[in-house]
Amino acid sequence: MEVLRQLDLAIADGEFLVLVGPSGCGKSTLLRLLAGLESPTGGDIVVGDRCVTQLRPAQRDVAMVFQSYALYPHLSVADNIGFGLRRQRRRTPLQQLADGLHRASAGLPSPLRFPSSRESRIQQRISEVASTLELDHLLDRLPKELSGGQKQRVALGRAIARQPAVFLMDEPLSNLDAKLRTGTRAQIVELQRRLGTTTVYVTHDQVEAMTMGHRIAVLNRGQLQQLGTPMELYQWPSNLFVAQFIGSPPMNLLPVQAVGNGQLQLGGRRFLLEGPVRAALEQWQSRGGPDALTGGLRAEHLRLAPATNRNLPAELCHVESLGNEQLLTCRLLEGDQLVQLRAEPDQRVAPGETVHLEVEPGGWRLFDNGGDALPPAPVATPVAPEPLLPPLG
Repeated sequence: MEVLRQLDLAIADGEFLVLVGPSGCGKSTLLRLLAGLESPTGGDIVVGDRCVTQLRPAQRDVAMVFQSYALYPHLSVADNIGFGLRRQRRRTPLQQLADGLHRASAGLPSPLRFPSSRESRIQQRISEVASTLELDHLLDRLPKELSGGQKQRVALGRAIARQPAVFLMDEPLSNLDAKLRTGTRAQIVELQRRLGTTTVYVTHDQVEAMTMGHRIAVLNRGQLQQLGTPMELYQWPSNLFVAQFIGSPPMNLLPVQAVGNGQLQLGGRRFLLEGPVRAALEQWQSRGGPDALTGGLRAEHLRLAPATNRNLPAELCHVESLGNEQLLTCRLLEGDQLVQLRAEPDQRVAPGETVHLEVEPGGWRLFDNGGDALPPAPVATPVAPEPLLPPLG
């Protein structure tokens, strides 16, 4: 069965790229192809200027962090971190004996220890990585003696220790609780910023995707739907799938009609568009595109307002108090569609009330009958700072 189809993806040196998509879309398969754990049926995989498609995993200069940690249960934290280092190069039987004697004599007084320059370098590297990840006090423990967060840091340490060209991370935080996940997420971003190592990170959690990556690649059914910065995907989704997948809550979608002069009609009301979306609509109409469209609105592009001829009457169905804001679910009285919007935390509202919704003129996003966003694709101007990650290039 074909899992990935016609996937062309270029990742810049030092970039943090996040792969997101629903279960079964091909995220983990792509990561395993990059790692060499699966073989592609066509195409090439290039790391730097080297084609690695036919190379074994150990020859690709990549390190993978698995969802299940994949620690060796019989090895200590120190030996798990150093596992890849000890197998990077082939050793003669004599070198293996010297390294083994060095480790066996580590607890003896200095004059009685067997020297091994290679093993000394490995132990120094293990200490550096353990200090970076705050694992110094855990080096002698076995994995069964560690918490989930500690196991995840050991798995990260094993990848970092080898200083590979690429980090591959397959949902590394999915087994952690919410609080620990937030802290570890920040730690991974900081590590990547300091190390500057190209990173491909798979997740199904869009909060991770929006807060960690330089760019996000959205996959669905084995095909790339959109590639861009977090704010580009949020503000200017390329199709209905991205519009619904990126953002919490997902984009509100409504059936609209293009009626000329940069206006849309929803039910019995007309809305004047502004900005790039108006230019996109006018260009669409000049090419003779159908008038029936799908209009998208983010929750922040709707707001409670007084009753006027322009505003949409709706029944308030549900209120979620989130502390810093309220998320309101309303049913439009004309058309019967459900929409969600944000309100101030002190706004006094109750389910069953009739409210009126004002639409931000520049907030519309338009999609054709095939689900694709109307061209031209505008260049998004971020309204919030992007993640604090190293500049590329």
